[in-house]
This record gives sequence, C-alpha cells and structure tokens, in this order.
Amino acid sequence: VVRFAEAARELGLPSVFGAEVTVGAREARPGPPDPDGRHLVLLARDPTGYAKLAALLSQAQMAGEKGRPQLSFADVAEAASGRARGHWAVLTGCRKGMVPTALAGHGPAAAERELRALVAAFGAEHTFVELWDHGDPLDSSRNDALSRLAVKVGLQPVATNNVHYATPADRRLATAMAAVRARRSLEEMDGWLPGGGVAHLRSPAEQHRRFARYPGVVEAAADLAAACAFDLSLVAPSLPPFPCPEGEDGRQLGEADYLRRLAEEGATQRYGARNAERVHGAWKQIDHELDLICSMGFPGYFLVVWDLVEFCRRNDILCQGRGSAANSAVCYALGITNADAVGLGLLFERFMSPERDGPPDIDIDIESDRREEVIQYVYERHGRSHAAQVANVITYRARSAVRDAAKALGFASGQQDAFSKSIGRWGSITDDSEVGAAVPPSVRELAAEFEDLPRHLGIHSGGMVMCDRPVVEVCPTEWGRMENRSVLQWDKDDCAAAGLVKFDLLGLGMLSAIHYAIDLVR
Repeated sequence: VVRFAEAARELGLPSVFGAEVTVGAREARPGPPDPDGRHLVLLARDPTGYAKLAALLSQAQMAGEKGRPQLSFADVAEAASGRARGHWAVLTGCRKGMVPTALAGHGPAAAERELRALVAAFGAEHTFVELWDHGDPLDSSRNDALSRLAVKVGLQPVATNNVHYATPADRRLATAMAAVRARRSLEEMDGWLPGGGVAHLRSPAEQHRRFARYPGVVEAAADLAAACAFDLSLVAPSLPPFPCPEGEDGRQLGEADYLRRLAEEGATQRYGARNAERVHGAWKQIDHELDLICSMGFPGYFLVVWDLVEFCRRNDILCQGRGSAANSAVCYALGITNADAVGLGLLFERFMSPERDGPPDIDIDIESDRREEVIQYVYERHGRSHAAQVANVITYRARSAVRDAAKALGFASGQQDAFSKSIGRWGSITDDSEVGAAVPPSVRELAAEFEDLPRHLGIHSGGMVMCDRPVVEVCPTEWGRMENRSVLQWDKDDCAAAGLVKFDLLGLGMLSAIHYAIDLVR
C-alpha cells in the first residue's frame, strides 16, 4: 500500500485503497485449490474509511491464527454501521462474491436476496454491482442478469475487469503463485484456473468496446474511483500521549515539563547541581538540548524511551542506549546511555538537529535472554491495538524462487531441492555463473519472475511502533509465528514513509553474558 501510494504520488496519479475480504471461510486459504468463503470488495471513500477497513482486517487476522483470519458478513456489516456508515464503497465482487455465487447456484431470486442484504448493510448509494468480461461464454448472460438486478434494486452497475495482474504477460506468474498457494502444480490446478489471460488492467477504449451494451457503466467506474481517491499521507499518526504526574501546583504536567523535570533530576546526579557542576558546560548543554527537543515536539519520544529503560532497571534487565544517542547529554541524564556526552566532547547535532526530518533514532540494546519481557511490557502498557512489531517482508531470493517455480511446474520435491541447492546462497538467477546447469530453462525463466517479489511476512529483529490512536487503523496487524507477537503488515521503510515512529528493542547476547557473569561473581 505504501509503495503504491508513493509511486502514484510521484506520477501525479490519484490513489484508491481497498481490500477484497473473504467472509465465512471454514478453512485456511493456503492449501485448497479453490478456498471456500464468499468475497466482497471494500473501497475506502476517505481516510476514515481507510482506518475502519484497516481495523476490520486487523480484527479478522487477530481473531484467528496466522494465515487463517476469521471474518463473517455480520462483522463487516457491523463495522460499516452507525457513524462508520458511508465511508466505504462496496462492490459485489468476482465469481465468488455473494451475489454472483447466488446467481450462478440458485438463480436471480437468490441473487436479489443477497443484493438486498448488501443494501441493508451498506446503503444503496454505497453498494455497486460489478460487471466484468473475461471472454467466458457465460460472461454476457451473467452481466445481463446482474445489470437487470441492479436496475430492479435501484443500484449503479460498474464495469471492472476483475483484475488479477497488470498486463497479459503477467498471467503466468499469477497462476504460478496461485499454484504455490494451493501447494499444487499448474497441471493439478488447471481445472480451477481461468481459461484465458484477460484478467489484466484494460484501457478505457477497450472497456468501452467490451461494455457497449451497458451504457454508462465504464463512466460510473471512473466516477467511483474519483470519489474514492485520496492521499495516504492523511492518515499519518503521532506517538501516544505519555501519562505525566502532577506538578507542585497540583496541575498535571505536560510532556515537555515532565521531561525537563526528569532530565534536571538526572543531570543533578550525573553532573552535580547547577551552581557546582563537576563537568564544565554540562548544564548549558542540557538546557540547549531540552530547548531543541521541546521546540521540535519530541519530548514524548524521549519519555517513551526513558520508560522502557526504567522498566528494565526495575526488573534487573541490563540495557543500554546505543549509536548516536550517546552524543546526547539529556540521554545521559535520563540514564538511557552511560557515555558522558559533555565530558567526552561529543557532538549533539550528530544525533539531533533542526535540519533532520522526523524524530531522533534511539536504539536500545537489551540482554537477549530477557528482551521478550520488554516487548510484552510494551504490548501491556499501550495495548495491542496501539502497539505492534514491524514486519520484515521476506522476498523471493534465487533459491526460494527456483524451489517454488519448480514446484509450480510439477517437479518432484527432491528435484526442487536439488535445483535450489545448485545456486550459491546469495546468487542471482540472471547470473549464469551462479546457476547450476541442472536447473532447466523453464524453471529459470519462471523463477526470474518470482525473484524479489514478496513471499511472506517475518518479524523485524526489534522494531516496534506505538500510536496515539489505534495502530490497527493505520495498518492491519496479524499474529506472528512467535507466541504473543502481533505484527504490522508493513516493513520498517513503509512504516517510516507513512509517518509511524519506530523504536528498536535489540537483543544483545553479550549483555546476557555480562549479567550471568555479574550473578556468578556475586
């Protein structure tokens, strides 16, 4: 989503965001050749609709196990009810949509019941009947029936192309990926795959020719897209407000005032009182840094990091701020780092300056054997709806691309492994010197299309994000493979581009070794 939005912004194109959801699925999507469940296409009309849709996807993912989200039609209808009504445009979907499935299986009366259920849930002005033409012999009959049904119920039909890939040349890759998802070869999948390669983006001229018998449906699709277009940057969040105590006058302190109090208390311990500083220029540097931190609006960021360090200190977990944070006297005063930035003559501007965009980057090393306690503390303190780990988007490298390409082409598992192992660990499919001669040209050719595409989501080594509003409204979350880990569907670069602030909680084995040594010496 983020990369699409950035590319569209760069080219001056309006961007529309949505999702095809499966409702009522009884089985996991990976595995079956034609997974069960019924489909709906939900398009966000505005940033509020985007937030509601992201929250719905998170709800579905977190209700099930990884790879098996749980969503019912009632869940979707409830998410679109009340004040949320009108922020989505709902399309009847593909052959597995609720209305087309009822039409094909039980006739127009059953399709009408399903369509009226959609209207009751989402409103007539937000429900659209989707027509598409892939050259199937029954496409015209289905579109005729759906267009008549739309007129009867008072809805606007729109012409899409039920797009599954960008260009006709991408069909082979799309069907190969469907085969990998179903854990079958292309030959075994043949009965479930579309006959022609026409599920691609079409030009307006071709759409007008294909849908000439349904006047206005192509224009209606363009009007709907224009109505749903907005810039994703509108949903950028902030950090959660930090809970501050009361001041001496009984009023609650603001984040800036509380940070000043903590920094001054710490600086008094580290450097001595203002009128008796042990390191020349220490208090002048502290004041300078605090003024800059507060003027740039980042006191909450420093408070969050301080809170994590304090949790470690209370629970006897060794931790240490690392990197350029050591250049800050405030970080030293707060106990985030243990390097005297003033005494060592370190340059604060290497860590933070007005010319830098975004918050400073404070990474925390935590003894690796106890890092999980800190991660779970973040979930507990901020809630899983407001905090999540950053994903690591695992892409196809040469070996995995060759293995999955061979699988799709029907080679035995032993051959798949042999082809994969003939390639160097960091080799490229396009480099003849890296690919063994045993890999057939057909596998190499298909694998080259797989290479560098997303394969699955992993968990970033330590990145976590926290938001002032539910993070699930910014990006959907799902369960990770590790127990009690919930993960955003974006990687660190996408999070940064969308304005999410990331904290790196990094596990360091040497800190564990030091802690064990301290305990043994004691």
